[in-house]
Amino acid sequence: MQTNVLEYLEYSAQRFPEKTAYADADSKLSFGELLDMARRIGSSAALAVDVPAGPVPVLLKKSPMALAGFFGVMYSGNAYVPLDVEMPAARLSLIKENLKPKLVLTDREHEAMARDIFGEGIKVITIETALSKEADDELLLSIGRKHLDTDPAYVLYTSGSTGVPKGVVVSHRSLIDYMDSFCPAVGVRSEDVIASQAPFYFDASLIDIYCTLKMGATLHIVPLEFFSIPLRLMEFLQDKRITMIRWVPSAMGIVSTFKAFKSLRPDSLRLIIFGAESMPMKCFNYWRENYPEADFVQIYGPTEITGICTYHHITGDVSDLKVLPIGRALYNSGVFLLDEKGGLIDEKDAGRVGEICVKGTCLAHGYYNDPERTAAVFVQNPLNPYYPERIYRTGDMASYNEAGDLVFAGRRDFQIKHMGHRIELGEIENAAVSLDIISRAACFFDEKKNKIHMAYEAKGESEGKADEAAIMAALGEKLPKYMIPNVYHPVENLPQTATGKADRGKLKEMFL
Repeated sequence: MQTNVLEYLEYSAQRFPEKTAYADADSKLSFGELLDMARRIGSSAALAVDVPAGPVPVLLKKSPMALAGFFGVMYSGNAYVPLDVEMPAARLSLIKENLKPKLVLTDREHEAMARDIFGEGIKVITIETALSKEADDELLLSIGRKHLDTDPAYVLYTSGSTGVPKGVVVSHRSLIDYMDSFCPAVGVRSEDVIASQAPFYFDASLIDIYCTLKMGATLHIVPLEFFSIPLRLMEFLQDKRITMIRWVPSAMGIVSTFKAFKSLRPDSLRLIIFGAESMPMKCFNYWRENYPEADFVQIYGPTEITGICTYHHITGDVSDLKVLPIGRALYNSGVFLLDEKGGLIDEKDAGRVGEICVKGTCLAHGYYNDPERTAAVFVQNPLNPYYPERIYRTGDMASYNEAGDLVFAGRRDFQIKHMGHRIELGEIENAAVSLDIISRAACFFDEKKNKIHMAYEAKGESEGKADEAAIMAALGEKLPKYMIPNVYHPVENLPQTATGKADRGKLKEMFL
């Protein structure tokens, strides 16, 4: 029985020791090298503190070495927390306050940054120092013997409505269950060469990372700037002989918008997986016209259920559809719809909208150091009064079509999906009102144009209208780029509901 995700690494290293596992423009690691590095890092991490370190932030650029760091933290008996040096310092600080780590892993280039953010009281080790020492086989064996499959594998921070990011805690068992179900369901092969688009702190990257690890495939990290230069992106896919992508629709949309396949159509693509946000049919049709023999798979699932819980192989003529189905449940994932009263919506009741709820091994443990928010969405199954059974209430709405497939119908609250990321509008608003130039702010989302709007009341010397460029620059120090609003509306007074909350419906009427 497999109890640790690292068994994937050990098995692939045994089968393909010289094969490239992960690569970017500057470096590459074979499975054999990756295993050796991870064990060295794991030994250093385990010896760095006197007691179990708990979740360990890994503050590095997106690179093969970052992945060696993730697996090294796992070898130390701890969960890794993927962070990126491009994250705003304010967001990293919020994560630090929630996590309260004992140990941080980084490299020499960013050691000073790590000490500045996490404080002098936190133990910081660098990749370079860890790799200068041999692995302690006896220590690692002792750690491995105590390991349980319910132990956390990672903590991944998502957007939080209160302005504080939520740390989703996922176990080895959930991740193993995910990969063992997903890879055969979509047909991932050991011969596949994967082009990685998503940041490692985004759950969309799990497919890239762990399909590679499980199947012994190869992953190439796409340089971020290539998604602004379609021809370079096409050349990359061709040169690397990419066979599989798991991209968000906004990344695929860059290709369709600029008709990039006219310049160069990479000829190795066979498996095209997308999800995390709505796929525009115009974009999908362009890709499918150019790859009629490829397998297109739409996937769905929030971070709180490890990765995905439904998938749909798109076959036949779908030109008449307004939206593509998100499909049916992945093996060993329980996915169902509940109405407003907690009653089950049957598959036979096509078209009736309800909240997507999920149960099974795929569920995360909850949110790190946040029992209240955990209890709000990880709840007892209202359909089962007989024994404890947790479900996750996603807040996403869907209905069944005539074929019994789920079709996404939007959000129950003000959480949105933008550029492939799940975003709480409240987190943007909290960042905005923390600025000296804004007194009140309310955000809303234009789904048709995929743009975040922010209406705001200016204050102080900027009263009436604050400089838009100044707002964007200030928000850029507090929020990731994908969360910064695209459109700004200065108002004298934000419209309010009867309860005193910002009236987003009224704002949409005013500006959309």
